[in-house]
Amino acid sequence: MKHQSEVFINGERTTRESVGTGLTRQILGYDDSILMARVEFEVGAVGERHAHFHSQVAYVVSGEFDVWIDGVETRLGPGDSFYVAPNLEHGAVCRKAGVLIDVFSPVREDFLAGETY
Repeated sequence: MKHQSEVFINGERTTRESVGTGLTRQILGYDDSILMARVEFEVGAVGERHAHFHSQVAYVVSGEFDVWIDGVETRLGPGDSFYVAPNLEHGAVCRKAGVLIDVFSPVREDFLAGETY
């Protein structure tokens, strides 16, 4: 392991960054093989359709989301989750303001541009 976040992370003191209209991301921990982030969505915010080589799992903490993965769309709410295999096109539209916890493997280096990685 070459790079990693602090061992203990205080959510109240951890930086939140705007990553699009109505989207705020907070990195919650990482090393070379994994990264976890909290993403806050305002109503109507869109996680644009995209693909990446990382595996991704997301947990819906709150809100309501229309999630699209590889041509299939479903509405998810609190307690639901979804898995995105590498290189599949996916995206989400927030229908009720909420929070997703995203986990990626390997680390999303592009998310750490402002971090000491």
